[in-house]
Parts: sequence; structure tokens; C-alpha cells
Amino acid sequence: MEQNKYHKPVLIEEVLTYLDPKPNKVYVDVTFGGGGHTRAILEKEPGCSVIAFDWDKNAIEKNGYPLQEEFPDRLTLIWGSFSHVLMLLKKEKITQVDGILADFGTSQFQITQLPGFSVHRDTVLDMRMSPAHQKITAEEIINKSTPKKLEEIFFDLGEERYSKQIVRAIVEERSNRRIRTTGQLVDIIKKVVPKDAKKKIHPATKIFQALRIFVNTELENIHSLLMASLRILKPGGNIVCISFHSLEDRIVKQFFKDHPCVIDRGFKILTPKVVEATEEEVQMNPSSRSARLRAAQLCEKND
Repeated sequence: MEQNKYHKPVLIEEVLTYLDPKPNKVYVDVTFGGGGHTRAILEKEPGCSVIAFDWDKNAIEKNGYPLQEEFPDRLTLIWGSFSHVLMLLKKEKITQVDGILADFGTSQFQITQLPGFSVHRDTVLDMRMSPAHQKITAEEIINKSTPKKLEEIFFDLGEERYSKQIVRAIVEERSNRRIRTTGQLVDIIKKVVPKDAKKKIHPATKIFQALRIFVNTELENIHSLLMASLRILKPGGNIVCISFHSLEDRIVKQFFKDHPCVIDRGFKILTPKVVEATEEEVQMNPSSRSARLRAAQLCEKND
């Protein structure tokens, strides 16, 4: 699988600056994807090693193994969710690392190839990033959730202003027939959301985003990773997080603020202002336009 079918790495130079890889240190890339960030770390500092996670088995098999052949003694691959980073590292007999990188962007491979992710492809309404790790599909959420629950999902996770109207239309439709495909859901949404020539996004984009976040427990997973980072980072180790929408970024920003250096183990914020892509990068990689990077360094009370 070609790397560009996955999430094209963003803010590479900024990642290297804030992660600051050093010789004989161990770094964790918890969102391996196409391997762009991992490769950059390994090439930047020939003396370091990387442990790369991904719960998308395609990423590990198609991108991970070839990269591992290039760096056989310096790259370890782990198939699993970063929400379980503590447990998975323990299985590798690793208790602490020198740095953590997390890029929360959804890959182009997932959007274009996995069932349920794209508003432009009529597929089964699945939306699981890793079916081996998850049971509940978007189809089940759409057909079995209460109207109140659907409204919460759409409004809280998708920030969709027409949530109530969309839910009413879904409830009416599912009373006649089960909603099984993305095409069915898109048609329902299109009938409800007014056309706005000024808006560039598809009318179903926010609903699909909300369902994807909910099905894959994305926000909970981010919080689990941040909590784990307090235990697995060595003092002086850095964590770098790249978010692509406000909900993710808010969690990272608030977590760093809520865990300052004055407590036993906390963070010194390295990015007082969020770091964004340069105009040059946005021109080369339009998806970097919404990328937001925040970084922090673990410190202990007596530091």
C-alpha cells in the first residue's frame, strides 16, 4: 500500500523540533499510519529507536513491515489501539519511553477504502477503524439509539446545527426500513440540511464525523493516551499531539493545563500558542490546513 493512500504526514519539521529525538532514546509513534513521521524520526536521529502503534492492520502490514526492513534494529511494530499503550508496552517489557507522538488525523486510506467512512461512496454503514478491536457499527447506532442519544452524538461530536431535524428524519425512515448504507443516510441528511452555496463541505460531513468519533471512541481514547503518558514518559520526555478538529485539540490543551509541573508528575507546556502548518505546507498538502500541534514536557515536582 502506498504511503499517500494513508494519512500524509503533516508538520514533520515541527514534530522533530518538539519531540527532539536524541541518541540511544526510545520514542513511541502511537499513530503509525503511512509511517511518515516514524521515518522522519529514525532518519533525523540515527541513534534512536521507535515503537510504532496502529490498530489498522493494513498500516502495519503494508507500511510497517517494509519500513522495518530498512530499520530492522530500530523499529518495533505493535498492532493495537493507543488507548491501551500502557498494557501493550508492558508486554514488550517496556515501562518508560523518552517521547510520544500522536497524530489523530483520519487516514485517506480509511476514508476512501474502509466501509462507512466516506460520504461519497455507497457502502455498508460500518465506520469501525479496526473491526477486530470493535463490535458496534454505525449502522447499529443509527438504527437502535434513542432520538435523544442521536441528537447528543450529532450535536456534541459533529457540532451539527440541524441535529434535531436530521434525527426526526432518521427515526421516520428507520420505522419503515432499516438504514444499512451510507447512501441511505446521505439521502436522508440531504433532504433536511438546506443547501448553502457558501459551504464547501458536504451536508453529511458533520454527521459522518460524529458517528466515526462515537463508534471508535476517539475522544475517550485520546484521554486514555494522555493519562498513560503521565506514567510512561520519563522526566524530561516530550509528548507531541496533532489534532484535526476542535474537540480533539480542546482535550489536549485542557489536559496539559490540568496537569502542571506543580503536581507530582505534570507537564511544562512547550507550545504556549498552538502550532499550525505554514502556507507552503498547506499548498503542498491541503489536509494540513486544519492540523493543530501542541507539545509538552514531563516534569516532576522537584525538577
